[in-house]
Amino acid sequence: MDNRLEQEQNRELDQAFAAVLKRLRSTNGLGQEELAFQTGLHRTYISQMERGLKSPSLSTIYKLSSVLGISMEQMMALVEKEVGNVSSR
Repeated sequence: MDNRLEQEQNRELDQAFAAVLKRLRSTNGLGQEELAFQTGLHRTYISQMERGLKSPSLSTIYKLSSVLGISMEQMMALVEKEVGNVSSR
C-alpha cells in the first residue's frame, strides 16, 4: 500500500474516532476531565484523541466504551459510519 494512502486512511480513522468520542462524551454529559477520571486516563490524552492526534489502543477503547455505556462493537460501528463522513469533508 502506498505510504501516503495509508497515512490518509489512518488520519480519517483518527478523525472519525475523534468525532464519535466527543459526541458520546457530550451525550453522556461528561467533560473531558470527568471522562479522564472515570477511565483512569489523562485529560490531555482524552483531548488529543478528540482532536484526532492520538490513536487509542484496544484497552483504551474498552475503558472509554465502558464508561460511555456502549459496547466496543457499537462504538466501532459508529466510527465505521463516521469514516464516510470524514472522507467526504
